[in-house]
Amino acid sequence: MISLQNVTRYYETGERSVHALGGVSLSIAPHEFVAVVGPSGCGKSTLLHLIAGLDRPTAGEITVDGLSLTTADDAALTHFRRRQLGLVFQFFNLLPTMNVQENVSLPLLLQGVPLAECEARAQELLRRVGLTERAGHFVHQLSGGEQQRTAIARALVHRPSLLIADEPTGNLDTASAERVLTLLREIADEQLATLILVTHSAEVAAAASRIIEMRDGKIVSDCVSSVQPDTQAWQRIPLG
Repeated sequence: MISLQNVTRYYETGERSVHALGGVSLSIAPHEFVAVVGPSGCGKSTLLHLIAGLDRPTAGEITVDGLSLTTADDAALTHFRRRQLGLVFQFFNLLPTMNVQENVSLPLLLQGVPLAECEARAQELLRRVGLTERAGHFVHQLSGGEQQRTAIARALVHRPSLLIADEPTGNLDTASAERVLTLLREIADEQLATLILVTHSAEVAAAASRIIEMRDGKIVSDCVSSVQPDTQAWQRIPLG
């Protein structure tokens, strides 16, 4: 589903260049659950933004589901984000002037889906994430875990083929983080979505079927899970 070929991204800041990514090549198959790990500033978020079509590479080629994100025009990228992409952010990015159901319905409204269908699909997702009774509440009336579950429902309501989550459990307590991770996995599986998750948590990363480690703008390891009945071992994939 996703292919990156020798992707580089650098930024000009004053008189110096910041190299966020350096020659990254990567393939992700449909329906994979991939965790991206590494220290702050290693290029994880830059990688996600490029795959999401929120940024363009300085060099190299990025293709998602047959669409070249490198050469696509703004209209094609907007269509891709609205139809195929679900985004979950660490800080939720919910609209405070809308209630929970309105926030969840927003991606469908932007596609021009009839209001009755928007409401029905939003209500179904809120039921799945355990927020039916919170549908009429506003963001400031929710706990952190409830806000994140609202953000997950919003990211999934239009049934995207690609779900990207940037530190989705970073601001949550352990119980809320476990519930959020379980929801992401279960609903992504049901909707046959590819799930890419950035995390600093070893426990969260261990839930993925594949772990990609980054340092200094490069992939330094790429491991798939080989799960035995009582143990989990990691098998290193040769790089390059």
